[in-house]
Amino acid sequence: MKYNPNEIDAKWQKYWAENQTFAAENPESVGAEKPKHYVLDMFPYPSGAGLHVGHPLGYIASDVYSRFKRHQGFNVLHPMGYDSFGLPAEQYAIQTGQRPEDTTRVNIDGGVDKEGKQIAGYRKQLDKIGFSFDWSREVRTSNPDYYKHTQWIFIQLFNSWYCRKQGKAFDISTLVEVFAEEGNVLVEAVCDDNVAIFTAQEWNSYSEDQKEKILLQYRLTYLAETEVNWCPGLGTVLANDEIVNGVSERGGFPVIRKKMTQWSMRISAYAERLLQGLNDIDWSESIKESQRNWIGKSVGALVTFNVKNHDEVIEVFTTRPDTIFGVTFMTLAPEHDLVAKITTPEQKAAVEAYIEKTAKRSERERMADVKTISGVFTGAYAEHPFTKESIPVWIGDYVLAGYGTGAVMAVPCGDERDYAFANFFKNEKGMQEIKNIFANVDISEAAYGSKDNVEIANSDFLNGLNYKDATKKAIAELEAIGQGTGKTNYRLRDAVFSRQRYWGEPFPVYYVNGLPKMIDAQHLPIILPEVEKYLPTEDGLPPLGNAAVWAWDTKQNKVVNTDLVDNVSIFPLELNTMPGWAGSSWYWMRYMDAHNENEFASKEALKYWESVDLYIGGSEHATGHLLYSRFWNKFLKDKGFAPTEEPFKKLINQGMILGMSAFVYVYLLSTRTKEGYNKGNMAIDLPFPQKLLISKASYEQIISGIVPDEVENWVEKKYGAKSERSFDIISSNETVLTRHIDISLLKGTTDELNVDAFRSDNRYEDLNDVVILNEEEKYICNREVEKMSKSKYNVVTPDDICNEYGADTLRLYEMFLGPLEQAKPWNTAGISGVFGFLKKLWRLYFDDNGLIVNNDEPTKDNLKTLHKTIKKVAEDIENFSFNTSVSQFMICVNELSSQNCHSRAILEPLAILVSSYAPHIAEELWSQLGHTTSISKVPFPAFDEKHLIESNKEYPVSFNGKMRFTIELPLDLTAAQIEEIIMKDERTQKQLDGRTPNKVIIVPGKIINLVG
Repeated sequence: MKYNPNEIDAKWQKYWAENQTFAAENPESVGAEKPKHYVLDMFPYPSGAGLHVGHPLGYIASDVYSRFKRHQGFNVLHPMGYDSFGLPAEQYAIQTGQRPEDTTRVNIDGGVDKEGKQIAGYRKQLDKIGFSFDWSREVRTSNPDYYKHTQWIFIQLFNSWYCRKQGKAFDISTLVEVFAEEGNVLVEAVCDDNVAIFTAQEWNSYSEDQKEKILLQYRLTYLAETEVNWCPGLGTVLANDEIVNGVSERGGFPVIRKKMTQWSMRISAYAERLLQGLNDIDWSESIKESQRNWIGKSVGALVTFNVKNHDEVIEVFTTRPDTIFGVTFMTLAPEHDLVAKITTPEQKAAVEAYIEKTAKRSERERMADVKTISGVFTGAYAEHPFTKESIPVWIGDYVLAGYGTGAVMAVPCGDERDYAFANFFKNEKGMQEIKNIFANVDISEAAYGSKDNVEIANSDFLNGLNYKDATKKAIAELEAIGQGTGKTNYRLRDAVFSRQRYWGEPFPVYYVNGLPKMIDAQHLPIILPEVEKYLPTEDGLPPLGNAAVWAWDTKQNKVVNTDLVDNVSIFPLELNTMPGWAGSSWYWMRYMDAHNENEFASKEALKYWESVDLYIGGSEHATGHLLYSRFWNKFLKDKGFAPTEEPFKKLINQGMILGMSAFVYVYLLSTRTKEGYNKGNMAIDLPFPQKLLISKASYEQIISGIVPDEVENWVEKKYGAKSERSFDIISSNETVLTRHIDISLLKGTTDELNVDAFRSDNRYEDLNDVVILNEEEKYICNREVEKMSKSKYNVVTPDDICNEYGADTLRLYEMFLGPLEQAKPWNTAGISGVFGFLKKLWRLYFDDNGLIVNNDEPTKDNLKTLHKTIKKVAEDIENFSFNTSVSQFMICVNELSSQNCHSRAILEPLAILVSSYAPHIAEELWSQLGHTTSISKVPFPAFDEKHLIESNKEYPVSFNGKMRFTIELPLDLTAAQIEEIIMKDERTQKQLDGRTPNKVIIVPGKIINLVG
């Protein structure tokens, strides 16, 4: 009976689907004796490119673990869904004239798109690999029945404020009560910096609109004018992680800094809890450190500097208030509100030009660029809080408006960047001499940034103090004169929550007198309307400005035609949509109760599943998704919905599977006449092809200015000897090019280019006439390891592997490649070895005539092999060392094959062991062994240590230190018993040849040596 993976895969995938084998049990149907285990993958964005073999790596690992936990008796929740809103689908819709909902659906379910492309579909690709997902709980963030709850969570955030004193969020109504009774003077809340103080009497006298404007300064989601990354080419705001080198990651469009009225989320309110929560979760230290750096806690002081000749102040946060007397100049972010107010007429043109130039650089680019020094003097001066000296005020792009207060008190003697800035603009008007406030420290060559061994000097009342004492004293004195206070600051900024896009969650918001009002939760979802154009309107409004039906009727409580807006009972709806991270910030909770129409999840489901036990995904989400998810989870915990403070107990970042790219190197043959060599290097046209495929070695010679031998020899052979040539070959880096070649154009698993296929491929039309520099027309491509990407033509699809070798081969091979968390190159040539292992496993159970499993009693060696494997596989899965489990399977099958073992007592538990990794073949083996139910929930084999304990020992028997033969003896024999057996052995008698040994040395369990 032959192993046929395609038939087996199809059979069992159909069985699992029809029987909902992997559907997690709901809490009401689970007894107390069955514990839960929640295993989650970061869900994919369903792009048209589909899956390549790098994508399933984490999914396979989580699937192995999930299946193992089912064998251990857990009620396992292992769901899957799609993060289906976002910019890529919208851009694709704009380019192809399709609706993003249509392309998204086809990308998930498969089919033919409007352009006639056959799309495999994520669902079919995932099913083909045999994942044990509970598809009954599938979510798609772009479905109204899902984003209804995202809108509801937004409303909860809008209707909440954060109390610093109690360290949690409360309903906004509780704040209104405080205002009505006490005013806001004693309120300790996270709010805008410019909140005015008012009494209870004043509050009660305010109009409703005035009250709403004040409450917007306290709400956890609020409207405010914010510095954003504006991308004109895409017509939308971008997050920092959507920008690479100053341009949009998608499309490569320029990005500028711009002020816009946006929805924002007060994630900064949760900064300390987000920081402390890292101590309670099992994540890699590198991911935790990324989050700590992003949150960026700093302890110091907030210092106020008065601006001379202006009724303005500059607030500065500093971690070094001890250096207050070393302030030489001040620097504001170019976007700072004060810049326009305090810049003198003489400096206005230079300042405005600098601001325009800076707007084209992203915050990330400015933070990373520590080499470039640039800035402009505003012409204004601030006043030192103690000495009253004038301090010049500059602007510089190394200061960010979104970090701290957007202003820096520059102390060049103690900070390298300030030092470089001061020296760069030395002797210019507006730049003073660097002040040194450190005793016995030379700052002629560099700043002294250390806090250790500091003795403050030239600093009035701080003289002679160390860093710690000087800091305390400086803060106390600043507080005494009302120009500063001790403060803890965070780098973490409030998250901009608006996007000028179409394909995203609509806000449940309409506007009355320009103020936002929430639509009542009972009327959700507010469904995304259809529009003809997905670009911004002609007057710059977001794409929803094109919608004909996009206004809110407060009497009928429904969306109506836009032209009916009367601002009496029908009002305009919000035109922005939520960002891509909105739906992904709570999706794990929806899986707990995916079909609940009234709540995002029931209290019972939330209480039972609690949080994710194991979360697997890419490290690229270290700050964005993971930080926002933790924020939303903590907020929902405050409001009594989420049962735990943290959403993900354990996090593993799978490494990247890298592709083996293939390259060709093309020499664009150019020549020049010898006569023209000294007359302007005149080129001539010669009667031979201009494009030659050359080796990498020749390519490297050419870019170094050397004509390689293979080119010289080919031209010489084709067109005559060197001495007869009247031209020279030109060699420079402008005469060669490198091209990625689709790996499908290689011959089999070799590196040889299929030249005919290459020449006929439309993607390489410009190279169809290349010449191969040998008679065999054979070209060996250079191979390099790179990120697997469609643009690099190095993508291997899992479908191809599954079709040729079966899903179990793919699963085992991906786990076999190396440690889960490390990057590793893909090599299709290695697949055949894993496929051979599965065929060898099959032959333990079957021969050509059918099943050969018997009821023979297993031997000690059989049991030893089995239990060694049980122990190893269980330990490996718990430690996520999946690659070494696959190695152990291979060892096990080799040993059982050599032992000629076909015992049911061994092969039944072996099938269970294998089933987590290779579920299709395991199910078939289990079925063929006579079982009528799935192997998926059969208890994991119990390990018995006694089978690994050796009862016998093979002793080497030595004579005068030289080993002459071996003998196997029970380990429980005494030295006297061993000696008696050895002395009677014929081989001993032959060695002694009648002699009596002088000494017999026996160490039980170790050595036997006869001396003399």
